[in-house]
Amino acid sequence: MSSTEPAVYSGWQTERSGFMGNLSGLGFALVAAASAIALIPIYTRSWSSAFIALPLAALLLALAYGRVLGLTADEWIVLAVRHQIAVATSKNLFFSGLFAPRRADDDTQPMDLPGTLARMRLLEAPDGLGGEIAIMHNPVEGTYTAVCQVSYPGLALIDTDKQNARVRGWSAFLRSQCKEDGAVVRIGVHQRSLPDDGGALRSWAERHTSPEAPDAAVQVLSELMAGAGPAATVRETYLSVTLSASRARLAIKGAGGGQIGAAAVLVREISAMHSSLSSAGLHVVAWLAPRAMAQVIRTAYDPEAHLTLNARNTAAEDPQWGGAARGVSPELAGPAATETGWGIYRHDGAWTVTYQVRGFPRSDVYATFLQPLLRPRSNARRSLSFVYEPIGPGKARAELAREKTKRQVARDVRAKTGRAESEDERREAMTANAQDVARASGHGVLRFTALVAVTVTDRGELETACAELEADASAANLEIRRAWGAQGAAFAVSALPLGQGLPDRRVGI
Repeated sequence: MSSTEPAVYSGWQTERSGFMGNLSGLGFALVAAASAIALIPIYTRSWSSAFIALPLAALLLALAYGRVLGLTADEWIVLAVRHQIAVATSKNLFFSGLFAPRRADDDTQPMDLPGTLARMRLLEAPDGLGGEIAIMHNPVEGTYTAVCQVSYPGLALIDTDKQNARVRGWSAFLRSQCKEDGAVVRIGVHQRSLPDDGGALRSWAERHTSPEAPDAAVQVLSELMAGAGPAATVRETYLSVTLSASRARLAIKGAGGGQIGAAAVLVREISAMHSSLSSAGLHVVAWLAPRAMAQVIRTAYDPEAHLTLNARNTAAEDPQWGGAARGVSPELAGPAATETGWGIYRHDGAWTVTYQVRGFPRSDVYATFLQPLLRPRSNARRSLSFVYEPIGPGKARAELAREKTKRQVARDVRAKTGRAESEDERREAMTANAQDVARASGHGVLRFTALVAVTVTDRGELETACAELEADASAANLEIRRAWGAQGAAFAVSALPLGQGLPDRRVGI
């Protein structure tokens, strides 16, 4: 390829998992029941019973294999039952604030988060440069996550050579994490696109306007900010790194053990990443301190607080400032109240709908193909999260070999039964083979998932904002699906940079 030609990307594989092949446990039970019922007329030699058994068996097979919006009937049943149980027991509701639990020993209030984030604990650790870094500890999974804010020059307006070099730098960073039994088990990229009223800009201009400035110049500047400020869009980008305590147990023990040792190992891991991130064109603005981490969480649940906190943070840069420090106190990070609906998530004064990316483009695309998803909107904010799981060379070899074997067996069965092979199946087999060749050449293998959310503060604008997001996803050649029955858990992945959202690999037999 010429160095002046933009690189193209393709070959994303959908993960196939299940209890038996692509069937879940309930789906396998439905198929087994259908088979048993279909044999009843033969064993009983009662052909009249076939008029009941065969339609019933066909119904069970339809429930197991039939798909609606990408999910089988048994999966819809599980989602519906789980949601109705949560509604009946009021577990879809969360109240904090005055109702938040307090510690018995010192009567302080810890960080109180809803749903799957309730288990998270915010720890503090020295960053090695005289400051503090926030670490989110998940005691159930045994993981520790640090988050940094990053900036980047962008890809759309640079020349092709630099664009390709930055993408190669990012891929090299991800490949460097694909180590055998590596301590880092999850890497998350989170970006928010939200409207800005220009309050921080006005505050900065007021503090930097000279008293001797001409009145005409001050008036022109004020008019420019009044017009451009509300039309501006702010983008925030965060990178999260998650360490597994079980994988790094020896290193943690050597660093002192426990949470202190785990924090020290995580700080060491993220310090070693700086050069790789710089090669990808990413500048680490700062690893989030406890108050900064709390602000990121708070503004996700309460979008209205974003403008106020930004203005206060800008004012806090003034040496004469006597108000609150930058950020938010960790005990105030969580929402006051949330409600999880079937297809919507309500939190404080906002409503959010989260979508899962179910299919990436099948054709070759450029590195900027995701740009439409974060297109500025004046009536809504958007959040996009990518979560990667690096796979070690040994496990990657076994996974890809299993994938190739499954696809080859399926092709052989179709050939023996005289069924024609579709073009999609042929391409999937070619992609699986190409991935194995790339792995053998030294490339890394990753599992990943992506979710995108749209948030509004006016309930009447929600469906319009959802329609706009679906149209932009279609323009990016993405297949997205609303996270029906799981909006609360999906919000924790799509709207927060806490490294959540990638389930354990379930390998089919």
